[in-house]
Amino acid sequence: MIRLGVNIDHVATVRQARRTVEPDPVAAAVLALLGGADGITIHLRKDRRHIQERDVRLLRQIVTHRLNLEMATADAVVDIACEVKPDEATLVPERREELTTEGGLDVVAHEKTVAQAVKRLKAAGIEVSLFIDPDVRQIETAKFLGVKAVEIQTARYSEACTAADRDRELATLKEAAAFVRERGLHLHMGHGLTYTNVQPVARIAGLEELNIGHSIVSRAVLVGMERAVREMKEAIRSSSQPIVP
Repeated sequence: MIRLGVNIDHVATVRQARRTVEPDPVAAAVLALLGGADGITIHLRKDRRHIQERDVRLLRQIVTHRLNLEMATADAVVDIACEVKPDEATLVPERREELTTEGGLDVVAHEKTVAQAVKRLKAAGIEVSLFIDPDVRQIETAKFLGVKAVEIQTARYSEACTAADRDRELATLKEAAAFVRERGLHLHMGHGLTYTNVQPVARIAGLEELNIGHSIVSRAVLVGMERAVREMKEAIRSSSQPIVP
């Protein structure tokens, strides 16, 4: 069964809109786990627009499943990760002006900086994943850097407006997935996935983990976090058996 990492960033987004204490992403994490989440994913951004350092520290204490910390390669954030020790650190690109993460981390162009962060995180006993585009050069570089996993970004698939575009982007994801497996890396995917578009991605052979946030939090506003997570788990579970592309 594919693991579901529930990203609770946007629970914190609502809290930070009023700079108050609610809704508490820590409480949301507890409910997500009760709903069947296999792990919790959070992104500690340099601009602290949603998740705060307090959240990271408290979540490390209460998440007995997998805690996945998305982060930039900035030294200050790496310092926090090495101290808190999430189960996994996923290195992502980050720009202050973006609404959300745009595209994958260019590990080819920033190999030296990424390598330094990877080295420090691994030395702290943290599994490292890289959030990258479905591109052979990026996957090859990830393998060279010695990370355990890659998370292939699914944004272009999720944002495709026509059936033909979706089919083309899905084919690209399948090709990248096969290349990841050939290189002996663990395969994760995420970004923009919803209850209605997740099934074709969940059928990709070798996929081990999906990280989904906005769609689940949006659903949780209406039906509650536990039910929203159960429904996403069922959407993934209802996918047919994986087919090797």
